[in-house]
Amino acid sequence: MAAEGGGKEMNEIKTQFTTREGLYKLLSHSEYSRPNRVPFNSQGSNPVRVSFVNVNDQSGNGDRLCFNVGRELYFYIYKGVRKAADLSKPIDKRIYKGTQPTCHDFNHLTATAESVSLLVGFSAGQVQLIDPIKKETSKLFNEERLIDKSRVTCVKWVPGSESLFLVAHSSGNMYLYNVEHTCGTTAPHYQLLKQGESFAVHTCKSKSTRNPLLKWTVGEGALNEFAFSPDGKFLACVSQDGFLRVFNFDSVELHGTMKSYFGGLLCVCWSPDGKYIVTGGEDDLVTVWSFVDCRVIARGHGHKSWVSVVAFDPYTTSVEESDPMEFSGSDEDFQDLHFGRDRANSTQSRLSKRNSTDSRPVSVTYRFGSVGQDTQLCLWDLTEDILFPHQPLSRARTHTNVMNATSPPAGSGGTNPGSNGNSITTPGNSVPPPLPRSNSLPHSAVSNAGSKSSVMDGAIASGVSKFATLSLHDRKERHHEKDHKRNHSMGHISSKSSDKLNLVTKTKTDPAKTLGTPLCPRMEDVPLLEPLICKKIAHERLTVLIFLEDCIVTACQEGFICTWARPGKVIAKF
Repeated sequence: MAAEGGGKEMNEIKTQFTTREGLYKLLSHSEYSRPNRVPFNSQGSNPVRVSFVNVNDQSGNGDRLCFNVGRELYFYIYKGVRKAADLSKPIDKRIYKGTQPTCHDFNHLTATAESVSLLVGFSAGQVQLIDPIKKETSKLFNEERLIDKSRVTCVKWVPGSESLFLVAHSSGNMYLYNVEHTCGTTAPHYQLLKQGESFAVHTCKSKSTRNPLLKWTVGEGALNEFAFSPDGKFLACVSQDGFLRVFNFDSVELHGTMKSYFGGLLCVCWSPDGKYIVTGGEDDLVTVWSFVDCRVIARGHGHKSWVSVVAFDPYTTSVEESDPMEFSGSDEDFQDLHFGRDRANSTQSRLSKRNSTDSRPVSVTYRFGSVGQDTQLCLWDLTEDILFPHQPLSRARTHTNVMNATSPPAGSGGTNPGSNGNSITTPGNSVPPPLPRSNSLPHSAVSNAGSKSSVMDGAIASGVSKFATLSLHDRKERHHEKDHKRNHSMGHISSKSSDKLNLVTKTKTDPAKTLGTPLCPRMEDVPLLEPLICKKIAHERLTVLIFLEDCIVTACQEGFICTWARPGKVIAKF
């Protein structure tokens, strides 16, 4: 209930907000939902999720979206800022009995105007492959629940593959499938492929090739989400035990880990150049982790409850222009960045250049967003003084560019030409001086504390070779049966949040001992970011945040998918 004075203002739902690049505006007529608009009872239902795909048709309106609400799954033409939503004509609608859709993902490589491949995960553990354009159901995986009986938490196509996909479950297991193979009529038998701290990977022991190809067991408790790096070489996983684990996807090696301040981690995303990872979860924080240094470089506090989604905005960045003689790119590149020819690819390339040289001709401010169960949208800027605290700030002018990229949005899969994942030169190990003051609190930084697992031996290499039709297939796992129950007390560190420390074998992690280590720096040890904006935008908890070229898409548990036009993009015709 609204409090006196400013309480009413705080509880008011916002329909627009302003950032340095201009005004973002909610397009009320571009709202998607169930066609009948009957209020949806979200109690006991799985989170509403949204997936996009572009079918590259000739109409110029090739975007399609899929979303789940309760037992229902919808597939629509997405008209975005161009035209009002027409809810009376879904391309496809499905209602399931006995189970609910929990997540879904399109294969962007194979999408055409006549056919799309959509994977759908379910609360009972199955995964379905459907074509909502042809209105066909191709296959059902784990149909008898012989592979895993727990809820599917995340499903994604393997980047660059037309047939491989990865599925995570609340059991803490992940499975690699091939759409061409069957699942068999008996429970699979596994043999150990590789084991490391808090994870193990098994192959499916069978006379003939069958699904799953690989089984990973990761950490303790549910595996809540995973995300592939932009180049597809690395996999970031977040679990209910509060750990972020980043793996080399090909060699099944643990690249690095990070522990939440307390509670489980619920969401994860990569920066467009693959150099930073952001997580969110039950500690109400967003945490920025450096892939290169394997350490926490900042935390952000703006949410008043669990953070459910984090996402980078690849279309908005700021470029600091300094002495032209120091600029490492061509004049044409610089013009591209300002005036729009292949802007996203240009920026991606420049992000890579920026981090691979010692000079500072052009610096980049990363923009990312988060939404949470507090119904708030937060936008954050990750600035130069946070990323490079040991380097003096250049005397430069700041230009804001809203990118009009022709490449697919982040999260659409495929290889990122601007990312060179594993070939980045790691900075020195010296401890940086105290951070300068910015929109963060000035704290001293933490030294490099990355840790990697041992090199894969020959036996494991030969074991993996039979799956190497794509070079993207080695998975992790560790025997683990207990589901970690969520801790709903916001100020309490759950004693059940446990895992194995990098250097301690088969030892439960004591949160009190983890705090203050490189795995989990204390709050005063890293910069504390303040949100650029923090706005209440829904009545129910928010479950979706997607950055598109001309808009931001959000969704709440009531089943309403909202479009926020970017500055200068309000061209909707009603």
